Amino acid sequence: MNKQYFDGQDELLILVDENDNQIGIQDKLSVHVQGILHRAFSVFIFNSKNELLLQQRSNIKYHSPGLWTNTCCSHPRPGESTLDACNRRLYEEMGMKSNLHFSFSFLYKFEFSNGLTEHEFDHVYIGNTDIDPQINPKEVNDWRYITLDDLEKEINLHPDLYTPWLKICMPQLKQYLTSN
Repeated sequence: MNKQYFDGQDELLILVDENDNQIGIQDKLSVHVQGILHRAFSVFIFNSKNELLLQQRSNIKYHSPGLWTNTCCSHPRPGESTLDACNRRLYEEMGMKSNLHFSFSFLYKFEFSNGLTEHEFDHVYIGNTDIDPQINPKEVNDWRYITLDDLEKEINLHPDLYTPWLKICMPQLKQYLTSN
């Protein structure tokens, strides 16, 4: 793996157990090389038409470049609350703010073809806004709004265009939104 294309390689991630209890801190690259369970978050922004804001990941991302995914996702820094990290990254990636609320968590593990592994305890936050994003081109190629039903159809037709965590999270997201 060519380290120069690994964004945030000096960033420290919070290692957790399967109950999201912090058990350590380690650099981002080695966490993803070793597939260690760590804390993460995924933000889902909806507009007043109940459409989800998707982002297309930048082509220079270290994994899943050019794939469509939820509005924003990343990792909280040591000492940073997950909500603060969500707000920070939503602004850094999409140039927007929203009143976010915690919705649910899920755990997943996915091995990429480049030798990296995402093994995350992922906290899902949802927000609403009708403000268009002002994307950071280092993070995001493009964006669009879509209904969950249309997204589900697209994922079924073209699963290779979407990130693994979005596909894993979708059933829980739909269940959460239906029950709330």
